[in-house]
Amino acid sequence: MFGAIARRYDLLNGLLSAGFDRRWRAQATRAAFRGLPQGVPLRVLDVATGTADLALALKRARPQAEVVGVDFAEPMLAIGRRKARARGLSVRLELGDGLALPYGDAQFDVVTIAYGLRNFADIDRGLREFLRVLRPGGRLVVLEFPPPPKGLFGRAFRFYFLRVLPRLGGLVSGRGSAYRYLPASVLAFPDPQALAARIAAAGFVGVRFRLQTLGVSALHTAFKPPLPAPSGDAVQAPHAATDPKETP
Repeated sequence: MFGAIARRYDLLNGLLSAGFDRRWRAQATRAAFRGLPQGVPLRVLDVATGTADLALALKRARPQAEVVGVDFAEPMLAIGRRKARARGLSVRLELGDGLALPYGDAQFDVVTIAYGLRNFADIDRGLREFLRVLRPGGRLVVLEFPPPPKGLFGRAFRFYFLRVLPRLGGLVSGRGSAYRYLPASVLAFPDPQALAARIAAAGFVGVRFRLQTLGVSALHTAFKPPLPAPSGDAVQAPHAATDPKETP
């Protein structure tokens, strides 16, 4: 399904989100590197990277970082590679399964995922994989669409999400089933509070989240527990400062 819509994927992301997807990724990029000094060599993994928009944003923000993107849809990765060459950005885009990442333990300083976690057959297993490949004290950043919020805006958004988006997406992409899957997957996904609890249950600490654009998107951050210092005092990870709410 993802391979079939790869050619129109970027166009539809911008169209269906009214361009807000760029802002959401920019906020995720800032959260990924907040508190980490410039010049520090970092290894960053973007899971379910798709056409690599977040991976490229991460590389642009920290040119000295090694950025790796992994996805199970090769047609998406092929488009991401073309975009990277056109922009003169060096990122590694590799085929792999988010439920069994092809990397050793404690390999990355930051793991990100943008709008891909809800596609996992087993969310909790995926979160444990993220924990495994992170170094102690490493940071997790998750962008995801929560179920539509309550209230008047939520009802309006639900109507758009269930009635307008599938028709528009199907018309542009020629794959209506893919854009019927999108709202179905979002409605079945945990709300931000529940997702935060599952991230913590997977073994992460310092879990926080903020809503983006009236709750249309949510940004979660968390850390892999640090190793104990020789004195017995824990080495503290640099927790990202987050705002309790996001302006629309």
